[in-house]
Amino acid sequence: MQNRTLILLQWLAMALTVTFGMVAGEYFKPFNVSYDHRALIIDGQRRMLISAGIHYPRATPEFNSILPSQDVLSIYLAIYNAVSLPLPDFIQMWPDLIAKSKEGGANAVQTYVFWGGHELVKGQYNFEGRYDLVKFVKLVGSSGLYLHLRIGPYVCAEWNFGGFPVWLRDIPGIVFRTDNAPFKEEMQRFVKKIVDMMREESLFSWQGGPIIMLQIENEYGNIEGSFGQKGKDYVKWAAEMAVGLGAGVPWVMCKQTDAPEYIIDACNGYYCDGFKPNSNKKPILWTENWDGWYTNWGGSLPHRPVEDLAFAVARFYQRGGSFQNYYMFFGGTNFGRTSGGPNIITSYDYDAPLDEYGLLSQPKWGHLKDLHAAIKLCEPALVAAESAQYIKLGSMQEAHVYQGNKSICSAFLANIDEHKTITVQFLGQYYTLPPWSVSILPDCKNVVFNTAKVGAQTSIKVVDFEPTLSAKTSTPNHFMIQKEVPLISESWMTFKEPIGAWGDDNFTFKGVLEHLNVTKDQSDYLWYITRIYVSDEDVLHWEENASNPSLVIDSMRDLVRIFINGKLIGSARGDWVKVVQKVQFKQGYNDLVLLSETVGLQNYGAFLEKDGAGFQGQITLTGFKNGDVNITHSPWTYQVGLKGEFLKLYATEDNKSSGWTNLTDEDVPSALSWYKTYFDSPGGKDPVVLDFSSMGKGEAWVNGHHIGRYWTLVAPKDGCQETCDYRGAYGSEKCNTNCGNPTQIWYHVPRSWLQPSDNLLVLFEETGGNPFEISVKTVSVKTVCGHMSEDYYPPVDMWAQPNYSNMKPVVQLQCEDGYKIESIEFASYGTPQGTCQAFSTGNCHATNSSAILSKVCEGKNSCKIEVSNSVFGDPCPRTVKTLAVKAKCKPSSSSSSSTQWYGGLSDI
Repeated sequence: MQNRTLILLQWLAMALTVTFGMVAGEYFKPFNVSYDHRALIIDGQRRMLISAGIHYPRATPEFNSILPSQDVLSIYLAIYNAVSLPLPDFIQMWPDLIAKSKEGGANAVQTYVFWGGHELVKGQYNFEGRYDLVKFVKLVGSSGLYLHLRIGPYVCAEWNFGGFPVWLRDIPGIVFRTDNAPFKEEMQRFVKKIVDMMREESLFSWQGGPIIMLQIENEYGNIEGSFGQKGKDYVKWAAEMAVGLGAGVPWVMCKQTDAPEYIIDACNGYYCDGFKPNSNKKPILWTENWDGWYTNWGGSLPHRPVEDLAFAVARFYQRGGSFQNYYMFFGGTNFGRTSGGPNIITSYDYDAPLDEYGLLSQPKWGHLKDLHAAIKLCEPALVAAESAQYIKLGSMQEAHVYQGNKSICSAFLANIDEHKTITVQFLGQYYTLPPWSVSILPDCKNVVFNTAKVGAQTSIKVVDFEPTLSAKTSTPNHFMIQKEVPLISESWMTFKEPIGAWGDDNFTFKGVLEHLNVTKDQSDYLWYITRIYVSDEDVLHWEENASNPSLVIDSMRDLVRIFINGKLIGSARGDWVKVVQKVQFKQGYNDLVLLSETVGLQNYGAFLEKDGAGFQGQITLTGFKNGDVNITHSPWTYQVGLKGEFLKLYATEDNKSSGWTNLTDEDVPSALSWYKTYFDSPGGKDPVVLDFSSMGKGEAWVNGHHIGRYWTLVAPKDGCQETCDYRGAYGSEKCNTNCGNPTQIWYHVPRSWLQPSDNLLVLFEETGGNPFEISVKTVSVKTVCGHMSEDYYPPVDMWAQPNYSNMKPVVQLQCEDGYKIESIEFASYGTPQGTCQAFSTGNCHATNSSAILSKVCEGKNSCKIEVSNSVFGDPCPRTVKTLAVKAKCKPSSSSSSSTQWYGGLSDI
């Protein structure tokens, strides 16, 4: 697998370049970027661009904490160049994600810029760690990829407050995203800062950097009408302001039909093949191809079939598109309190080609890789032709032909019928088109790819336990004995969070204050405390009528917990819902405490500055003898946040103090409790997750890093399909999975946040989960499968070979880096049945299938084998044969990353 080795070598060099400064200067020779009606023009040439959406804060840039010296790294690089070594343990996520995007066929990367993460406090900037934007851009450049930087600065992105810093709403007279002077002043200041920073670091294309395009605003057309004329004026101002910054590359506005003539308007959606910009002088750009969807707490998991996704992409380029970005190519994780929504989960996996942990999601990644290779083969014709020649092939079948000159011709044949396979005649030949598919012909004759025919391998990921070094339960050889249920720890400590006011900074005010006006989003939590007097007559009234009073809150978001005299009596959750809670009071004074909680701030819509949290309307006590009691304007005492947050119980420094006590089985479950323990890292380098299926709702920290909110809400049992039919238009409710199960139980802990042992885990648990049942696990690909018929297409990457049309299809199996194929679990050339998890032989079966696959593949990281009679013999003449194979992968510190190829009768 020479390509793979080269990519990994480039990846290592890229990481060394950026981290240690081994190479300085330009990433490209300086070039200009312009555009015409057909495409972006890069260094004088039109280009077809495929972009991978990656959000830098949703992954980690760090290398592991224990780094080899620069000399050792240099030696390693030299050795790595000469022989196949395993993937180095010290490489971390950003370089890996960029390298896998490039290997998957992307020639560009796209990211938002997250204002709220860079400027949490006005005038105090954070460009470090996960927010090191310059480092991320340089990594992209050093990989040879272009970058589309979407400054916004409104991003939506299922990010807290749409990416705005919360302090912005407190500026007097401000109205977001309209012709409003306070907002425009702050917006221009931040956009200018980012553009100036990129220029100072020489990161624009004309400076030799990777940035070829910028974006101002984001999907503003969706809400522009809410602002009337001021909205239209704002669009013009934002465009003029952006261009006036002198970045020297084109600017984009997505979903903005009234974008000025010097700004490219672009499309977002599941399908953009019918999109046309507002001027015939602008190219067709697709800034967000939604290859999945986000997930809410208590919801099922969206899944977009790769056949439909490939169909949408192929149709886009078929009908004149020239730039397409996958939103997301890698989704990542909403670490800390960054998820918006509200109620969007911590995982931002997005069903993307690279999963939350950076592992390949197969077959999605592999099928798209083949698609991208096919589009690249067509690029000479696509950029040479001013437009496509349209040919109608049937009632729902059509061809688009791109002709540069007599020797350059590429074609796309589409069947948009959702049900029928159709055979069409095109340029004198017949082609069979599956339903809802596009066939790609780089030479207008030979099909190299069809969107509905998946030849990429399937990978089965598992979440399981890995042995760890442990001093607590050691054997003579110091290796841990795996228990039946290897829990993270048997020793926990606890700290009880006080109910109500706990600090000197609480204050009292007559009336119910809006949640965000008080907390400034410094915490999810705000305590509302008041005192209720109950007379003897009220108590007698309730006893005589066998009734109880009720607490009524007109409107509430996102969650409230209700306490009477220190006891939790009820909770409610929802998006501005009415709350009616039966309560019991004693005679005399009673303490009523409301704990208001946010679960991420609103990230979408007009007038975000007016959107708040907590309570709206009146708060009333009903059922008293003399009628209802309105307590809205009573004296309320306010306490922001939790005492444990104030004490920084999650921090690694001096964590042994602060009143921790040993936790016993009798103490569990206990609501509003802090828990902590120490654990050892799992062996190997597979991604690490914590299994919180035994917990309720809360937040978690590892070694002081906030890994996010957790919540074990269960998805409805209904709404998922037993079989997923890719055919027909996709929507976020189609092909969902995980119904009837908790939405999320596994929480990503980046390896770079861990040390070999004594990792501090701290939880704040609200509802009373059991920390003794938490476990630490790893995510890995242990099973890979191939399934391909002998009438499939030869590999796209072999197109340049002169005898391509006579080549046979090839099954490729590949374990993750650092793994090798241990054994062939199933193999059958003939008429095998079933899918990866349950293959079986059919009536026709070549008995030598397993032996041949074992010889070619075992002990290798990857292998290729022809699907042909010349390899396996012909077990059933005059029958189209299929090869199905299932292989088991296992870690190997010495596995080769080269590819074993078995084609015909030769083994090379």
